[in-house]
Amino acid sequence: MAYKIITDGGCDLSLELIRDLELECVNLKVVIDGEDFDFDGSEQTTQKFYEIIKSGKMASTSAVNSTQFSEVMEKYLKQGIDVLYLGFSAGLSSTYNSGYTAAVELSEKYPDRKIYTVSTLCASLGQGLLVYLTAMKKKEGCTIEEARDYAESIKLNLCHWFTVEDLFHLKRGGRVSATTAVVGSMLNIKPVLHVDDEGHLISMGKARGRKASIKELLNKMKELAIKPEEQVIFISHSECYDEAKMLGDMIKNELHVKDVIIGYIGPVIGAHTGVGTIALFFLGKHR
Repeated sequence: MAYKIITDGGCDLSLELIRDLELECVNLKVVIDGEDFDFDGSEQTTQKFYEIIKSGKMASTSAVNSTQFSEVMEKYLKQGIDVLYLGFSAGLSSTYNSGYTAAVELSEKYPDRKIYTVSTLCASLGQGLLVYLTAMKKKEGCTIEEARDYAESIKLNLCHWFTVEDLFHLKRGGRVSATTAVVGSMLNIKPVLHVDDEGHLISMGKARGRKASIKELLNKMKELAIKPEEQVIFISHSECYDEAKMLGDMIKNELHVKDVIIGYIGPVIGAHTGVGTIALFFLGKHR
């Protein structure tokens, strides 16, 4: 039976990958200084977003509501196509809950259709990697139940490790204190963070200087990765491609991964992390 994999703007997948994987992506709302930012998912509008942020303007986001999800899901249900929704971490956004609510309501309206949802507990290209791997299973011929169960089975092995350049952006988001931001910036301290088993953003350490913090991401992969030589890994960045590529090259040289896909941190995540963030995503023994 045919089915469609739906995700949302928290996944940071490129328009090219969304097309190649035959996905439907529901964009979240981004607001800059009280005005909606017209984000179409393209690299060009992402670059425009960061130019605006670098000028000093503030961005915020809001979740997709259940009505929006219903409209997207119903488009396929009316055609006799089942739906699997893989959503942004419920620990970071209410977006998944909106998708789940829509799915429950539509299940009553379309009792003969299969409508499944998975809270990925992932964000950015961590969510993107989970969606990518699940979509590859679909291409291999997995049923909707097999694809759903696969996503559920690996989501707590989807490791998210990242570092940021600007501590003050984390302070504005309540992730670090004002004192930590001031002192850390003075001493060139860079936090190393990850997303935990509940989908929350957690600080896991500090490194002195940018290069050390990027090297720590590599060290985490060395420590945790399962069969890295068989993996496609994702790296996301906010306007620091050269450093993201440097990390990717180190991983290729030392861990011999199958492939490295580098992409932008989109406006939804970038609104909270700022410019200069690098994030690494891979399958590990645990998060």
